[in-house]
Amino acid sequence: MSWRPLSTGFAGEQTGGNRRGDMPERAVIFDLDGTLVDTAPDLMLATNHVLATLGRRPISMQEVRVFVGHGARALIARGCEATGAAVPPRAVETLYQEFVIHYAQNIAVDSTAYPGLTGFLDRCRAEGIHLGICTNKLESLSIKLLEALGLRHYFGAIVGPDTIGVAKPDPQPFYETVARLGLKTARAVMIGDSETDILTARAAGVPIIGVPFGYTPKPIAEYGPDFVVEHYDDMWETLTRAFDS
Repeated sequence: MSWRPLSTGFAGEQTGGNRRGDMPERAVIFDLDGTLVDTAPDLMLATNHVLATLGRRPISMQEVRVFVGHGARALIARGCEATGAAVPPRAVETLYQEFVIHYAQNIAVDSTAYPGLTGFLDRCRAEGIHLGICTNKLESLSIKLLEALGLRHYFGAIVGPDTIGVAKPDPQPFYETVARLGLKTARAVMIGDSETDILTARAAGVPIIGVPFGYTPKPIAEYGPDFVVEHYDDMWETLTRAFDS
Protein backbone atom coordinates (compact mmCIF):
# COMPACT_ATOMS: atom_id res chain seq x y z
CA MET A 1 0.00 0.00 0.00
CA SER A 2 1.31 3.45 -0.85
CA TRP A 3 1.10 6.00 1.93
CA ARG A 4 -0.20 9.53 1.71
CA PRO A 5 0.84 12.37 4.05
CA LEU A 6 -1.92 13.26 6.49
CA SER A 7 -2.44 17.01 6.82
CA THR A 8 -3.18 17.90 10.43
CA GLY A 9 -4.19 21.51 10.04
CA PHE A 10 -7.63 20.46 11.27
CA ALA A 11 -9.32 17.22 12.19
CA GLY A 12 -10.24 15.08 9.23
CA GLU A 13 -8.34 16.90 6.49
CA GLN A 14 -6.26 14.64 4.29
CA THR A 15 -4.17 15.68 1.31
CA GLY A 16 -1.95 13.99 -1.17
CA GLY A 17 1.08 16.25 -0.90
CA ASN A 18 3.54 18.05 1.35
CA ARG A 19 4.41 21.66 1.73
CA ARG A 20 7.77 22.22 0.14
CA GLY A 21 10.54 21.57 2.64
CA ASP A 22 8.28 19.76 5.13
CA MET A 23 9.40 16.19 5.66
CA PRO A 24 6.74 13.95 7.17
CA GLU A 25 7.35 12.66 10.67
CA ARG A 26 6.43 9.10 11.57
CA ALA A 27 3.46 8.19 13.74
CA VAL A 28 2.02 4.92 14.99
CA ILE A 29 -1.64 4.96 15.97
CA PHE A 30 -2.80 2.06 18.13
CA ASP A 31 -6.12 0.60 19.04
CA LEU A 32 -6.33 -0.04 22.79
CA ASP A 33 -8.46 -3.01 23.88
CA GLY A 34 -7.03 -6.22 22.51
CA THR A 35 -4.08 -4.41 20.92
CA LEU A 36 -2.14 -2.71 23.71
CA VAL A 37 -3.88 -4.19 26.73
CA ASP A 38 -5.76 -7.42 27.40
CA THR A 39 -8.82 -5.80 28.97
CA ALA A 40 -11.22 -8.71 28.46
CA PRO A 41 -11.17 -9.91 32.11
CA ASP A 42 -12.33 -6.56 33.48
CA LEU A 43 -14.75 -5.93 30.61
CA MET A 44 -16.27 -9.34 31.38
CA LEU A 45 -16.72 -8.45 35.05
CA ALA A 46 -18.42 -5.15 34.21
CA THR A 47 -20.67 -6.78 31.61
CA ASN A 48 -21.67 -9.56 33.97
CA HIS A 49 -22.38 -6.97 36.66
CA VAL A 50 -25.05 -5.32 34.49
CA LEU A 51 -26.38 -8.64 33.18
CA ALA A 52 -26.93 -9.73 36.77
CA THR A 53 -29.30 -6.79 37.26
CA LEU A 54 -31.48 -8.42 34.58
CA GLY A 55 -31.24 -11.84 36.16
CA ARG A 56 -29.18 -13.10 33.21
CA ARG A 57 -26.40 -15.66 33.27
CA PRO A 58 -22.83 -14.38 33.11
CA ILE A 59 -21.09 -14.43 29.76
CA SER A 60 -17.81 -16.26 29.34
CA MET A 61 -14.36 -14.95 28.50
CA GLN A 62 -14.67 -16.54 25.07
CA GLU A 63 -17.91 -14.64 24.43
CA VAL A 64 -16.42 -11.35 25.59
CA ARG A 65 -13.47 -11.71 23.23
CA VAL A 66 -15.93 -12.01 20.33
CA PHE A 67 -18.28 -9.24 21.48
CA VAL A 68 -15.66 -6.53 22.14
CA GLY A 69 -14.66 -4.07 19.43
CA HIS A 70 -17.57 -1.71 18.79
CA GLY A 71 -17.79 0.02 22.16
CA ALA A 72 -19.43 -0.79 25.50
CA ARG A 73 -23.00 -0.30 24.32
CA ALA A 74 -22.54 -2.91 21.62
CA LEU A 75 -20.85 -5.23 24.13
CA ILE A 76 -23.82 -4.92 26.48
CA ALA A 77 -26.37 -5.39 23.69
CA ARG A 78 -24.60 -8.50 22.42
CA GLY A 79 -24.32 -9.82 25.97
CA CYS A 80 -28.06 -9.42 26.38
CA GLU A 81 -28.76 -11.19 23.09
CA ALA A 82 -26.50 -14.08 24.09
CA THR A 83 -28.16 -14.57 27.48
CA GLY A 84 -31.82 -14.16 26.56
CA ALA A 85 -34.01 -11.73 24.69
CA ALA A 86 -32.50 -8.55 23.27
CA VAL A 87 -33.32 -5.37 25.16
CA PRO A 88 -34.45 -2.04 23.65
CA PRO A 89 -32.00 0.84 23.14
CA ARG A 90 -33.33 2.75 26.17
CA ALA A 91 -32.59 -0.22 28.41
CA VAL A 92 -29.12 -0.60 26.88
CA GLU A 93 -28.43 3.05 27.71
CA THR A 94 -29.42 2.49 31.35
CA LEU A 95 -27.23 -0.59 31.55
CA TYR A 96 -24.41 1.33 29.88
CA GLN A 97 -24.41 4.00 32.57
CA GLU A 98 -24.15 1.32 35.27
CA PHE A 99 -21.46 -0.46 33.25
CA VAL A 100 -19.31 2.68 33.09
CA ILE A 101 -19.56 3.25 36.84
CA HIS A 102 -18.58 -0.34 37.66
CA TYR A 103 -15.85 -0.51 35.05
CA ALA A 104 -14.27 2.78 36.09
CA GLN A 105 -14.03 1.50 39.65
CA ASN A 106 -12.47 -1.82 38.53
CA ILE A 107 -10.64 -0.84 35.37
CA ALA A 108 -7.28 -2.52 35.96
CA VAL A 109 -7.99 -5.41 38.30
CA ASP A 110 -6.92 -8.10 35.84
CA SER A 111 -6.10 -6.10 32.70
CA THR A 112 -2.48 -6.35 31.57
CA ALA A 113 -0.28 -4.99 28.80
CA TYR A 114 0.61 -7.56 26.16
CA PRO A 115 4.07 -9.16 26.39
CA GLY A 116 6.84 -7.18 24.72
CA LEU A 117 4.74 -4.01 24.45
CA THR A 118 6.79 -1.66 26.61
CA GLY A 119 10.03 -2.66 24.90
CA PHE A 120 8.48 -1.86 21.53
CA LEU A 121 7.12 1.47 22.76
CA ASP A 122 10.52 2.38 24.19
CA ARG A 123 12.16 1.68 20.84
CA CYS A 124 9.59 3.76 18.98
CA ARG A 125 10.22 6.71 21.27
CA ALA A 126 13.98 6.28 20.96
CA GLU A 127 13.58 6.41 17.18
CA GLY A 128 11.52 9.61 17.37
CA ILE A 129 8.22 7.99 16.35
CA HIS A 130 5.10 9.72 17.66
CA LEU A 131 2.58 7.45 19.40
CA GLY A 132 -1.18 7.86 19.68
CA ILE A 133 -4.28 5.83 20.50
CA CYS A 134 -7.50 5.73 18.49
CA THR A 135 -10.03 3.61 20.38
CA ASN A 136 -13.74 2.96 20.77
CA LYS A 137 -13.29 3.08 24.55
CA LEU A 138 -14.30 6.37 26.18
CA GLU A 139 -11.39 8.80 26.32
CA SER A 140 -11.59 9.22 30.11
CA LEU A 141 -11.65 5.47 30.71
CA SER A 142 -8.76 4.99 28.28
CA ILE A 143 -6.64 7.51 30.17
CA LYS A 144 -7.60 5.98 33.52
CA LEU A 145 -6.60 2.51 32.32
CA LEU A 146 -3.28 3.66 30.86
CA GLU A 147 -2.42 5.57 34.01
CA ALA A 148 -3.23 2.55 36.17
CA LEU A 149 -0.90 0.39 34.07
CA GLY A 150 1.88 2.97 33.87
CA LEU A 151 1.54 3.43 30.10
CA ARG A 152 0.04 6.91 29.80
CA HIS A 153 3.35 8.71 29.30
CA TYR A 154 4.06 6.92 26.03
CA PHE A 155 1.15 8.47 24.13
CA GLY A 156 0.89 12.04 22.91
CA ALA A 157 -2.76 11.73 21.93
CA ILE A 158 -5.70 9.56 23.00
CA VAL A 159 -8.95 9.78 21.07
CA GLY A 160 -12.14 7.90 21.95
CA PRO A 161 -15.62 7.88 20.40
CA ASP A 162 -16.66 10.72 22.70
CA THR A 163 -13.66 12.94 21.91
CA ILE A 164 -15.15 14.33 18.70
CA GLY A 165 -18.45 12.45 18.76
CA VAL A 166 -17.45 9.96 16.06
CA ALA A 167 -16.33 6.34 16.42
CA LYS A 168 -14.23 3.98 14.33
CA PRO A 169 -14.41 2.73 11.59
CA ASP A 170 -15.05 6.32 10.51
CA PRO A 171 -11.58 7.73 9.76
CA GLN A 172 -12.20 11.03 11.54
CA PRO A 173 -11.00 9.78 14.96
CA PHE A 174 -7.82 8.54 13.28
CA TYR A 175 -7.21 11.94 11.67
CA GLU A 176 -7.93 13.62 15.00
CA THR A 177 -5.38 11.42 16.76
CA VAL A 178 -2.68 12.41 14.27
CA ALA A 179 -3.68 16.06 14.58
CA ARG A 180 -3.43 15.96 18.38
CA LEU A 181 0.11 14.66 18.10
CA GLY A 182 0.91 18.14 16.82
CA LEU A 183 2.24 17.02 13.46
CA LYS A 184 1.99 19.12 10.31
CA THR A 185 2.43 16.04 8.18
CA ALA A 186 2.81 12.44 9.25
CA ARG A 187 3.66 9.14 7.68
CA ALA A 188 1.31 7.05 9.77
CA VAL A 189 0.74 3.34 10.42
CA MET A 190 -2.10 1.82 12.42
CA ILE A 191 -1.83 -1.23 14.67
CA GLY A 192 -5.03 -3.01 15.71
CA ASP A 193 -6.68 -6.32 16.45
CA SER A 194 -10.08 -6.16 14.74
CA GLU A 195 -11.99 -5.68 11.53
CA THR A 196 -12.98 -2.25 12.83
CA ASP A 197 -9.33 -1.20 12.93
CA ILE A 198 -8.69 -2.52 9.45
CA LEU A 199 -11.70 -0.65 8.07
CA THR A 200 -10.51 2.51 9.84
CA ALA A 201 -7.03 2.24 8.33
CA ARG A 202 -8.45 1.56 4.89
CA ALA A 203 -10.70 4.63 5.14
CA ALA A 204 -7.74 6.74 6.28
CA GLY A 205 -5.50 5.42 3.51
CA VAL A 206 -2.74 4.11 5.80
CA PRO A 207 -1.12 0.68 6.29
CA ILE A 208 -2.54 -1.56 9.02
CA ILE A 209 -0.65 -4.11 11.10
CA GLY A 210 -2.94 -6.70 12.67
CA VAL A 211 -2.21 -8.51 15.93
CA PRO A 212 -3.81 -11.94 16.40
CA PHE A 213 -4.05 -11.98 20.19
CA GLY A 214 -6.96 -9.55 20.49
CA TYR A 215 -10.73 -9.71 20.15
CA THR A 216 -12.32 -10.84 16.91
CA PRO A 217 -14.72 -13.61 15.88
CA LYS A 218 -12.36 -14.74 13.10
CA PRO A 219 -8.57 -14.80 12.82
CA ILE A 220 -7.33 -11.29 12.09
CA ALA A 221 -5.64 -12.46 8.87
CA GLU A 222 -9.06 -13.22 7.37
CA TYR A 223 -9.92 -9.51 7.45
CA GLY A 224 -7.00 -8.68 5.16
CA PRO A 225 -4.57 -6.47 7.10
CA ASP A 226 -1.39 -5.49 5.31
CA PHE A 227 0.73 -7.34 7.88
CA VAL A 228 0.17 -9.65 10.85
CA VAL A 229 2.60 -9.75 13.79
CA GLU A 230 2.30 -12.45 16.46
CA HIS A 231 4.29 -10.74 19.25
CA TYR A 232 5.52 -7.24 20.04
CA ASP A 233 9.07 -8.58 20.20
CA ASP A 234 8.76 -9.05 16.43
CA MET A 235 6.95 -5.79 15.66
CA TRP A 236 9.84 -3.47 14.82
CA GLU A 237 10.92 -5.08 11.55
CA THR A 238 7.34 -5.17 10.29
CA LEU A 239 6.72 -1.58 11.31
CA THR A 240 9.75 -0.52 9.29
CA ARG A 241 8.36 -2.36 6.27
CA ALA A 242 4.98 -0.73 6.79
CA PHE A 243 6.51 2.75 6.78
CA ASP A 244 8.32 1.88 3.56
CA SER A 245 5.32 0.29 1.84
